[in-house]
Amino acid sequence: MARNAMLGFAALAITACQSAPETTVEPALGPGPIPAQTASDPAAVPSGSAIIDQSVAVTPPAKTVPTKYAAFSGLWAGRLDGMYDAKLAVQTISSNGKVTVTYAWGTLGDNHPGEAAGVGRIVGTTLKLERLPNGADVSFVMRPDRTLAGTVRLAGQTYTGAFVKQ
Repeated sequence: MARNAMLGFAALAITACQSAPETTVEPALGPGPIPAQTASDPAAVPSGSAIIDQSVAVTPPAKTVPTKYAAFSGLWAGRLDGMYDAKLAVQTISSNGKVTVTYAWGTLGDNHPGEAAGVGRIVGTTLKLERLPNGADVSFVMRPDRTLAGTVRLAGQTYTGAFVKQ
């Protein structure tokens, strides 16, 4: 009898493990994970993706940099309007909030994928870049959950999305 009870329990456990997986849909601005992509494996990078050159280096902020500014340091990835790939490398941050960055975008409207070095400044919780060579105005706001809310204005269009630290 104990053997039959064990077999019944095993059958119940196996059946429970075979339930259909749940399907979830993340909101366009949700800070869900963005898979890391590298230029060294072209098969892993879909056409039209944002790619930051592997030689781009992030220098950790000095101890004199306020914590609220230092939080911006690093590599960030996101999707504008839930579909346009973009990446931001905040390479250096000074104690007065000045930054150097590399910003990469995937296909965005009529704009083909590209990358641009830039400079900007953090004021409060907002990092605003100087206009990029392709004419884009780009800014990022640090959210309480430590994600960035990105805004890109280009050719009369505004694109927004969440960026997560990689």
